Order: sequence, then structure tokens, then C-alpha cells
Amino acid sequence: MSEKIEILLVEDNPHDAEMTIRSLKKVNLANKVVHLKDGAEALDFIFAKGSFAGRQIENKPKVILLDIKMPGKTGIEGMLIIHDQFPKIKVIMQTVVDDEDKIFASICNGASGYLLKNTPPAALLHAIMEVFEGGAPMTPAIAMKVLEKFRKQSVPTLKEFNNLSNRENDILECLVEGMSYKMIAIARNISIDTVRFHIRNIYEKLHVNSKSEAVVRAMRDKIG
Repeated sequence: MSEKIEILLVEDNPHDAEMTIRSLKKVNLANKVVHLKDGAEALDFIFAKGSFAGRQIENKPKVILLDIKMPGKTGIEGMLIIHDQFPKIKVIMQTVVDDEDKIFASICNGASGYLLKNTPPAALLHAIMEVFEGGAPMTPAIAMKVLEKFRKQSVPTLKEFNNLSNRENDILECLVEGMSYKMIAIARNISIDTVRFHIRNIYEKLHVNSKSEAVVRAMRDKIG
């Protein structure tokens, strides 16, 4: 990676934390990680100034790997505060359960990605890189759950936003269907850079900051 990524791992289960750190070691990211045990401690860390655990804090973490289920303040509650106060921090939710309601609560509260804890090291690295670059990674099983939930709750036709071009509306629908930038590029026979260009325009026109926010906006404004 050309740019350093500070990662905050928030995980109360020692075994799960060790497994994640071990995965990050395999992709040479362990030296960029701070591990905290619960959401309240994480919020203290993010809001803190000065030093923490012997190290000087000058910047907020770029990416947070946040356990969705913890004692005290849950991951979803903590993420809502983080997203409200520090919208530039990317939050990837981690869980061992692919629960539809928790997935949607995470997305609606501002999560930038959602991964199962057994995600292999290479895939975890890819997810961190993707979210750092503005993407919204999801474990394939999670993406399928999102699509299934969407199909249950809505008709397949989305409202076309008048301020979006036909191509932008088309790409927005692809995002709702869980397609990655690469999949959209292949399906629409355009380059990934062109996909990114259209998605940046979508974000600007819909006044959102992430893929998850764009998807939620589209779902809320669907034709019923």
C-alpha cells in the first residue's frame, strides 16, 4: 500500500481478536493495528487527544474493524456515533452471524462494509483496501443476504431520481443489487474508472458519502 492505513480493531472476544490480528500479520498490516475490547473504549480512543497506551495520537484511525455484538455499547450503537461525529472514518462490521436485521441496521447506520469473521487474510486485506478507496466490501454470503432482504421488502423496480442520468440510475440499481465496481464495469462494458466517475456523481447528486448510504437512499425512495 502506498499510503499508511491506521486500523482500529474493536473485538471483545480474545480468540476472535487474535485470529484477526493473525490474519493482518499475514498481509503485513499488524503493525498498523490498535486493538480495543469494547465500543465504549473505542469511542474514548477516537475522541482522545494526546497519548494512548504509550503512543502519541495525531490522527483518527482510517478504518475500524468493529465487532457487531459486544457487551455494553454494541457495535451498531458505537458505529452510529462514529459515523455521526467522524463520517470520514470507514467502519467495517465483523460478525460470526449473517443476520439480516443486523446487516440492514449496520448499513442504515453508516457501515462501509460487512464481513464474516472467517474471512481469509487476502480477502480481509482486499476489503480494507477497497473501503479505504471508497468502496463497500461485503462477504459474498452477506451480499446475498442483503439482496434477499431487499427482494422481500420491495418490488424490483427502483424510483429513477430525476437529477441522475440514465446511466447513473442504472449504476445505482447495480449497487443495490450488490454488484462490485468490477462487476458493474464488466456488465455495462465500461472501465472501472468510468464506474468510479459515475458513482462519485451519484454521491454528489444524492448528497451521500458512501455506497451504503446511496443504497439506503435508493431503497427508501423505491416505488412501492
